[in-house]
Amino acid sequence: MSDTIAAPESVLARATSDVPRADMHETAEDVRTRLTAEPHEWVCAVAVMDGAILAGTVAIEDLLPAGGLQTMADLMTPAITVHRDTDQEIAAWEMVRMGHRALAVVDDAGALLGIVTPAAMLEVLFVEHEEDLSRLAGVVHDTQQVRTATIESVRRRVLHRIPWLLVGLAGAMLAAFVVAGYEDAISRQVILAFFLPGVVYMADAVGTQTETVVVRGLSVGVSVRQVAPKESLTGLIIGTLVAVLFVPLGILFFGDAQIMLAVGLALFVSCAVASVVAMVLPYVLSRLGRDPAYGSGPLATVIQDLLTILCYCAIVSTVV
Repeated sequence: MSDTIAAPESVLARATSDVPRADMHETAEDVRTRLTAEPHEWVCAVAVMDGAILAGTVAIEDLLPAGGLQTMADLMTPAITVHRDTDQEIAAWEMVRMGHRALAVVDDAGALLGIVTPAAMLEVLFVEHEEDLSRLAGVVHDTQQVRTATIESVRRRVLHRIPWLLVGLAGAMLAAFVVAGYEDAISRQVILAFFLPGVVYMADAVGTQTETVVVRGLSVGVSVRQVAPKESLTGLIIGTLVAVLFVPLGILFFGDAQIMLAVGLALFVSCAVASVVAMVLPYVLSRLGRDPAYGSGPLATVIQDLLTILCYCAIVSTVV
């Protein structure tokens, strides 16, 4: 690893400084000779230096067949660099998205601090994936717990999960009070109670899909502002399609067109609201400096369910 002090989640923490380096004016033959005499941690590319500044890189497959008198300046290609303070997950995403074999880590002046190898980035993607999944499920509260979540004792499993479930229990109690407030309307048309679980499920499903996209985007440097227009439109389209599909089927099987139209409207509104909640919660937590994944899973589910039940009861009660 680089001798330079690095923040635990920065890309520099994943870099190795033990890579072959060569001057721009060195010949391919000289560099090849030195490579066979000096072992390095990673030798898939040679860093071409202009003093302390990284000028470019030469892939090993380009160096080996090159003419002996060709200089490194002739063989090099522009280096793919990231700043030392770049988050490791953002760097890994960039590496995968652009198809880079490695990333060079540089400081403010452009001096080479190390190279991040594909193996290091694969580890980053694996660890970050575990973290996101665990936080989305409300299983753990911090990064270090992720690594032990699958092997920890039953007691610790319960302690880590119960806080989120208590939030869910409180939400369930609030939902009961909301439904109780519309008791008269539901008692006059019992059929209204039949569709409530389905509406809640659809809203949860839409919200979960949006949460996953937003949280993943935030973790790799994509802002909510970039995601919001498409996700909002997607939520509206999905809500419309679900409502359009439901209403004729509901009329066919249950016969009451007025109630089916009300339930269809509730489906549309609930899906649209779920998309908004799924974007707002991660955004707010991100602005507060908390992991945006905490805005998903159990917490978002409770809020979405309460809003869905409220929307459903308010809309369908107008028809009875």
